[in-house]
Amino acid sequence: MWYKKTEQEVIEELNTDRKSGLNDSEVNRRIKKYGKNEFKEEKKKGLLKMIFEQINDVMIYILIAAAVASASLGEVSDAIIIGIVITLNAVIGIIQERKAEEAIKELKKLSSPKSLVKRNGKVVEVPTNKIVPGDIVVLEAGRMVPADLRLIDEASLKIEESSLTGESVPVEKDSEIDLSGKEDVALGDQRNMAFMSTVVTYGRGEGVVVGTAMDTEMGKIADLLGKTVDEKTPLQKRLADIGKVLGIIALIISAVIFGLGVIQGRDIFDMLFTAISLAVAAIPEGLPAIVTIVLAMGVQKMIKRNAIIRKLPAVETLGSVNIVCSDKTGTLTQNKMTVTKIYTNEEIKSVENIDTQNESENMLLKAMVLCNDATYTEKNQTGDPTEVALLVMGENNGLKKEEAEKQFKRLNEVPFESDRKMMTTINEINGEYFVFTKGAIDNLLKASTKINVNGEEKELTEDIKRDILNAAEKMSSQALRVLGAAYKKTDNKKGTREDFENDLVYTGLVGMIDPPREEVKASINKCHNAGIKTIMITGDHKKTAFAIAKELGIAEREEQSISGVEIDKLSEKELSNRIKDLRVFARVSPEHKVKIVNAFRDNGNVVSMTGDGVNDAPSLKAADIGVSMGITGTDVAKSASDMILTDDNFSTIEHAIEEGRNIYKNIKKTILFLLSCNFGEIIAIFLAVLFKWPTPLIPIHILWVNLITDSFPALALGVDPGDPDVMKEKPRDPKESIFQGYKLSLFINGLIIGGLTLFAFVYGVRNFMGITDFNQIIPSDIPGNALIHAQTMAFIVLSFSQLVHSLNLRSFEKSIFKKGLFTNKYLIGAILLGIVLQAIIVSVPFLEEIFKVSSLNITDWSIVLGLSIVPLIINEIVKIFKR
Repeated sequence: MWYKKTEQEVIEELNTDRKSGLNDSEVNRRIKKYGKNEFKEEKKKGLLKMIFEQINDVMIYILIAAAVASASLGEVSDAIIIGIVITLNAVIGIIQERKAEEAIKELKKLSSPKSLVKRNGKVVEVPTNKIVPGDIVVLEAGRMVPADLRLIDEASLKIEESSLTGESVPVEKDSEIDLSGKEDVALGDQRNMAFMSTVVTYGRGEGVVVGTAMDTEMGKIADLLGKTVDEKTPLQKRLADIGKVLGIIALIISAVIFGLGVIQGRDIFDMLFTAISLAVAAIPEGLPAIVTIVLAMGVQKMIKRNAIIRKLPAVETLGSVNIVCSDKTGTLTQNKMTVTKIYTNEEIKSVENIDTQNESENMLLKAMVLCNDATYTEKNQTGDPTEVALLVMGENNGLKKEEAEKQFKRLNEVPFESDRKMMTTINEINGEYFVFTKGAIDNLLKASTKINVNGEEKELTEDIKRDILNAAEKMSSQALRVLGAAYKKTDNKKGTREDFENDLVYTGLVGMIDPPREEVKASINKCHNAGIKTIMITGDHKKTAFAIAKELGIAEREEQSISGVEIDKLSEKELSNRIKDLRVFARVSPEHKVKIVNAFRDNGNVVSMTGDGVNDAPSLKAADIGVSMGITGTDVAKSASDMILTDDNFSTIEHAIEEGRNIYKNIKKTILFLLSCNFGEIIAIFLAVLFKWPTPLIPIHILWVNLITDSFPALALGVDPGDPDVMKEKPRDPKESIFQGYKLSLFINGLIIGGLTLFAFVYGVRNFMGITDFNQIIPSDIPGNALIHAQTMAFIVLSFSQLVHSLNLRSFEKSIFKKGLFTNKYLIGAILLGIVLQAIIVSVPFLEEIFKVSSLNITDWSIVLGLSIVPLIINEIVKIFKR
């Protein structure tokens, strides 16, 4: 822990010289030893590996086996179609595969290209990747820190560390601070250190490089990004489980049917062909592709609501989220320090109520604007965010910095120093010289002997000082950062600090904060009503974090807050047990954020993590869904996230959750539709074999229905209009089955579709052969033409009844007529398209030959249409009883 060591200990341990730095030969030796100051890159996934991952699935293996068996039996057309199915699924999967991890590349971009270092006794500018441990780095305002440094010298040095620690205010650095006796000092409190990729906002300094590349705090984040494994979303896991179950069922049923046929004395090749038909019937070949396309359509809808989805399954995952872990700075707050309160004339009041005609308040404004090195315009600003906030306060009250400096010219100054925590300027006002001092209230009161109350200067008594300190404490308890101001007239524009900073006239305090976003509170409340907890995770101080959390309705009691140091004292199990009662996590490191996300997930929650900084990247990746900010977010955070908010608006998350829930509902409709249809196919074939009948459907019929006839209605169900009451529901249990509450419906509808298909097959045989005797339903010897005619009837009824059944899936309780028959025009179009395609197959000669079907007469078509609407009639009757 370098921050615990003295400057001399660090210099000796790294064998360097603070005046001359390293020489070239030593630099080259250390580059060989430590490597370049660059992050390691993860090895990209090869095309062959991506292809293997796409076909490494039980359903695909069964289809491959079916294709090989079909080809060996001479059914080349079946084998070709199965091959097309496998190829199509693999291609879509690879296209949608997440692009190679870009986060570490973006981390590399954050490093400044060149840095000032001492080499061979001179200060030179060198490429950042050539910096090595032991180098003496020179820091100045505007430069990015090129590596982790132990500071050895500084002058009013302030460094912006929000991207690493989450703290909104630049940190004042102190190379001489002694932290040797302290345990577990948070990154934000290591004031004798400077960290890679943070930015110097004020002052200058020097530091010894103690860590480069992967050995820096930023490197640890890069390492976390590399180690964090992308887990499958709940939907992906369920689909994988469904695939395995269906694959096993397909194999078992196929084996049973094959064995049963052999026992019955049937031809082995016929039974093998039937077993292939069953295997194909059991597997919804188009399901993975259809779900992917539905998710892709959902992505387009999300873009219109200011949310860019980087990874398709995130659409579904967001709908099941019940914990939203949010970074404070820039996400819940505006990431813009703002003065909200002032204390003058013995009264705390809102900054909006400043009276510029009151001399005390007028002098407070002048002091804060004139004793200030920042610049501010609507288009541009420079300097410390605290000082910028003071300029905004002045401008809002008619005192612009640029105009004020022309009118009240600065003649002299005493720069800010961290030991005295004050800054002083001498300005000329109407021919008189005024000293203006701003800074920490304790030191300011020590330098003041008078107070201005409503234009009258009076003695600053101990009682008045106590009142001022009490007011400052009250403002601090509201998480405000407090600064005081004082002034005095002087006869001499030249002098020492001691000449200027004494016998001052205290004039007032200002309190500032990084305020919450205006729309966030309402969004958090909506999430709460939807059963979603909002958790604040920040690098800021505990008191500040809790104050913001309380204002936003995230936390009610201080006991619901915990700091990073306290987290370190807890085991994983203890944190997992306590986390249910915690709402605010303050002063945390990137490692803490990952621990917090994992602890929530260990409790069975589906966790979303929002953030915008580099420090958020590992936790964004570790969460079920990571959400980054599009405007203020770093490239690293965006690369590690699943979703990007283009408007940086927390309320967009609420819209995204609503959209996600509706999309999941639609995907569920799609899956239930496809599986109930496939179950109907299994029933038809299984019962036919059981009754010693010929197979009513051949593999090419089933493949056509599963891939074409079913696919379009399934896609149309995927874009069904959303449920307006979806945000009144609680989040889904992540362990809940996709069939929860609908298993019976799936079984019954499959039975109906299978039964109707068999009925059509039996009717086709008997009608074609003119059989009227019911002693035997189907004769044992059926002519080829009769069999093809019957299979055609079964094929058309199977496809038409499934098309009609898609209407039932639009709602499980409401009648389709109440829901609106034409409110989903895509579904109506898909049904009509399916009917037309089926009609073409049985009407075009060369297609008849490929599909082994025959044309139907008017009577046959009447029977087909009559049987096909039965599923709709039965489901409408059932819904009446449900209601």
